[in-house]
Amino acid sequence: MSMNAAPSGPDLRAGTSVEETTSVRVAPPEPALGRIRSWWRRRYRPPRRLKFTREGKVFIGITLGVGFAAINTGNNLLYLLLGMLLALIIVSGMMSELSLRDLTVVRRLPARAQVGRPHLVEIEVFNHKKRVPSYAIEVEDLRAGQPADKRCFFLKISPMSAQVAAYRRTPLKRGQDRHVGFRIATRFPFGLFEKSREVTAEGELVIYPAVDALQLGPAPRGKSNGTDGTLRRGHSEDYLGLKRMREGEDPRDVHWKKSAALGHLITRERAMEARPDISLTLDVVRPQAATDEWDVVFERRIRDVASRAVAHLKRGDAVAVRTNAGGGTRADRVAGADPVLRYLALLDSVQATSDPAPTLPTSAPDRTHTERSAAE
Repeated sequence: MSMNAAPSGPDLRAGTSVEETTSVRVAPPEPALGRIRSWWRRRYRPPRRLKFTREGKVFIGITLGVGFAAINTGNNLLYLLLGMLLALIIVSGMMSELSLRDLTVVRRLPARAQVGRPHLVEIEVFNHKKRVPSYAIEVEDLRAGQPADKRCFFLKISPMSAQVAAYRRTPLKRGQDRHVGFRIATRFPFGLFEKSREVTAEGELVIYPAVDALQLGPAPRGKSNGTDGTLRRGHSEDYLGLKRMREGEDPRDVHWKKSAALGHLITRERAMEARPDISLTLDVVRPQAATDEWDVVFERRIRDVASRAVAHLKRGDAVAVRTNAGGGTRADRVAGADPVLRYLALLDSVQATSDPAPTLPTSAPDRTHTERSAAE
């Protein structure tokens, strides 16, 4: 018996316990068939879809006719022609699969979009193959709940390079536009079949409501935009306090009694009264017996409020949009119209209950009247 024979028991090395060695030996290796299946799923997921084109249907009909004629007559030339037709189908499938493989699609959405105004959406396709280009690639942008009607066509995408295309879209409805993925298709090389696959790529775009052009009167003088009760430095009759007089200030504002007590000139600091926010109210409570006509009127109200808000912001006013359900938002010239338009874009109606709807604040009619007076 040789002295170099390996022991039959487990190899107990330093720092390795019997339980650890046993657990490693008990784990069964993954079967070869299971590894092949997992590789196949990773390689060909999502599954391909095959659709016949008009030319493809004619080609299949000719192939079936030649096949039946070859079987019935036993003519070798017909069998040869049938083999060539079948080989053409196989070559078409292999080349289309090679063209669809290893492609990455990226979508670039605009910063904002508005109902009735066209915007561009960029689609970039990158070919990760090192030597083989992709031909006749058509990318279809998929959106949730809407038909896929926008496509970008790429004639050739070279190896390890990217191609960019864009499509134009005009939204017809406000709200959140959710993109869910892409459908990548090709009819390469012979146009007989259209092979496609779908990939997941989520994206969201908020569609602002449409805005009409409104003309407002000039803003009131002597006041700056702000909130109710806010006082700023200005030239009104109210005073913020006292301060040391600086060169160039009006000597009529000198507080002589305080100046005599301190030994240097003290002047009054006047205040500037801020204009109250332009309040725009919106009824969002949907009656229980409402019809589709109410939805049309509700969308018209949102468009009207958005138009007036943008007009006031352009004039320099601060705008507060409120609903009779308790929500609201505010925007000024610094923030721009985005807060108001985004709020109106995502605003939904509230179903009325048996309880009476919440009443508007008592100051809301006064502010609306103030807004109308300023517009006049």
